[in-house]
Amino acid sequence: MRAVALMAICILPALFGCSGASRSREVVLHLSNWGGASDDPAFSRNIDRLYREFERENPNIKLEIESVPDEYVQKMVLSFVADSAPDVLSLDASSAAVFINNGVLKDLSPMAAADPRFRQSDFWPNVFGIDKRGKSLYAVPGDFSPIVVYYNKKLFDAAHVPYPHGRWSFKQFLKTAQRLTLRDVRGNVTQYGFNFANWMPGWIVWLWNAGGDVLSADGSMAHGTLDSDQNVETVSFLRDLVTRFKVSPNISQTEATGVDPFGNGTTAMEISGHWELPGFKTAPRLRLSDVGVTELPTQLPSMKTVMYEVGFAMPQKAKHPKESWSLIKYLSSHLYQQAYQQTGIAICARQDVATERAADPRERSFLSIVPSARGPWGAKVVGYEFVEQEGKKMMERVLSGVDPRQALRQMADRIDSYFKVR
Repeated sequence: MRAVALMAICILPALFGCSGASRSREVVLHLSNWGGASDDPAFSRNIDRLYREFERENPNIKLEIESVPDEYVQKMVLSFVADSAPDVLSLDASSAAVFINNGVLKDLSPMAAADPRFRQSDFWPNVFGIDKRGKSLYAVPGDFSPIVVYYNKKLFDAAHVPYPHGRWSFKQFLKTAQRLTLRDVRGNVTQYGFNFANWMPGWIVWLWNAGGDVLSADGSMAHGTLDSDQNVETVSFLRDLVTRFKVSPNISQTEATGVDPFGNGTTAMEISGHWELPGFKTAPRLRLSDVGVTELPTQLPSMKTVMYEVGFAMPQKAKHPKESWSLIKYLSSHLYQQAYQQTGIAICARQDVATERAADPRERSFLSIVPSARGPWGAKVVGYEFVEQEGKKMMERVLSGVDPRQALRQMADRIDSYFKVR
């Protein structure tokens, strides 16, 4: 009888479709990240191979990957509201506060501390700190990019202007841009020294490098900081680059052409991030070998810049925290990141992978700038996207002739009113 009973215990699960013990333990992990299909089939195959390698190393886990090309943040927020958040999600520093400050992400620090195969020291310290709150860790960084000055060596050489190197002031930047702005016999500009883009993540660094900022230190209000004398002077300087000194095309000129002035070889300098480099490879009138990277101009003893980072996080209500941590650790591993960073779109948050890629002089220039970078306000302040929207409107008004002090004060009014209502 005992033998029959034991046989029944083994047979009954099979009759009801539960015969495999491994099947009963199988976990499906949903990974969501920003972006669509890659333009490089070989790269996509390589990343897919790494996903399959993770599944082989973890035979009880199956991955389902969701790439979200549009409205990623909004869709992730809705997934948390609907209690259908992915097991692991990409967390962008520019909107990290939306998730961290609302308590929907799991503190990863206990798992990181208990895992002997995970080392915080593998990562750039200031990058690792973006998604921390005190001792709590809400995402492990994958990659990032500081904002830098790009310059076209070919245009510098033709104008007999030395390449910018190391610390330089606003005044030195202006003089360099003036020497690189060329005109024909009728006085029409044929080449600009700089392309000023009304993109607040790119021009907030000018405020920082003159000792100003947008919000108070605790991120609670704009008045007294945004409308400071330093910011009035800096915004006036940016306006003058376009309207007075005319070393940059105005916004309407750039939009009318529909062409990237730097990539088209008609401007000698621009401010942007590492993500521009893949596009430079296919730019019509720009060779990647002619692209140089240098620090932002500053009025301070040392330069400051902003960096935008992407990390890997899991929900506070994670259904499979152990397995999700295994995936996060894998996505931030040397093996995965070494392959992923072949796109060249960012700098790896792991110092070992980033250093391996620094055989390229542009990469070395980027790495020298990393220690001066800090995370964006969006990593700390919920609703910061409103500030950036207002910043663009403010700069448009200034470039149209509105007094910078008035424009900054009105911007501060709207920001503080918005924060009070929220």
